[in-house]
Amino acid sequence: MTIQKSAFGTTPDGVETSLYTLQNRHGLRVKITNYGAIVTSILTPDVQGKPGDVVLGFERLADYIPNGPYLGAVVGRYGNRIAHGRFTLDGQEYRLATNNGPNHLHGGNEGFNTKVWQAEELPEENALKLSYRSPDGEEGYPGNLEVTVVYALTDDNGLEIDYTATTDKATPVNLTNHSYFNLSAGKADSIRDHVIQLNATRYVPVDDSSIPTGELADVAGTVMDLRQPQRIGQNLDQVPGGYDHTYVLGQQPGQMARAAEVYEPLSGRVLEVFTTQPGVQFYTGNFLDGSLTGKHGHTYTKHYGFCLETQHFPDSPNQPNFPSTILRPGQTYRQRTIYRFSTRAPQHEA
Repeated sequence: MTIQKSAFGTTPDGVETSLYTLQNRHGLRVKITNYGAIVTSILTPDVQGKPGDVVLGFERLADYIPNGPYLGAVVGRYGNRIAHGRFTLDGQEYRLATNNGPNHLHGGNEGFNTKVWQAEELPEENALKLSYRSPDGEEGYPGNLEVTVVYALTDDNGLEIDYTATTDKATPVNLTNHSYFNLSAGKADSIRDHVIQLNATRYVPVDDSSIPTGELADVAGTVMDLRQPQRIGQNLDQVPGGYDHTYVLGQQPGQMARAAEVYEPLSGRVLEVFTTQPGVQFYTGNFLDGSLTGKHGHTYTKHYGFCLETQHFPDSPNQPNFPSTILRPGQTYRQRTIYRFSTRAPQHEA
């Protein structure tokens, strides 16, 4: 397979960026830029074979600076929130930027989503390898962190994302991709009629500033129960602020789990999500406010896209009962997520 490379624009400090296009035998095409390791486009056919772009994004680099909603980006060093921008590790307190109310979010003021990554094409694997070195003290985090993200496009229509990282000092690490999906490819201006199934019996309740209470609550009998397929909009308005919660997947560490499936009835498109991560953040684009106009002139209004961000739980460095996110020298952080696309015929009600 060949990988197409083109210029994508220059950052405000004069660094040139590139756009890489991966394509498989079935016509699935993914575009990725080395700025922020952003997935800018996923072109996949509907049930009639007509391709459409199912992720939110922009045509130009300039529109990703700044990227307030983190469209398509890899976020880190710590995806999601850390309470009050503070944690204590091995007896030392570290202070981070508070860039989301009182809390730290997605790596701080200049997280991995704002960095130009080193790119290496891997045509034999139909893959793009992106690397970034986060220096000791960047955004307040300890340790020099070497990060790689490999995007690979498979012939079963999967976009595989492999994350690895090593460090020379103990540090929290929680990497994820923040793509927003609208499987109608813009034909529907809301994701309310998308049908979701989330394979989780528990979720992480949060307080008014989206910090976990420490409980892992049962979804049964609540509007958080998505174990059976249902319209995203079915209970959306009963969830204060909308869905923006981590669901607990429950598999053994390092084991691949089928986390979620989303079906879009207009197009027949299906998205399945598989991951080794212990959780997945289901987010319904609650903070999209119509101020951004993306590709093809689409205005990104509230609930225009959804995210399924595979990750560890929020605020884990301050939550001793959560799975640890601390990476130590000599260890290697490894996680894998697969977004797999397919179609099925619309189900007509009798």
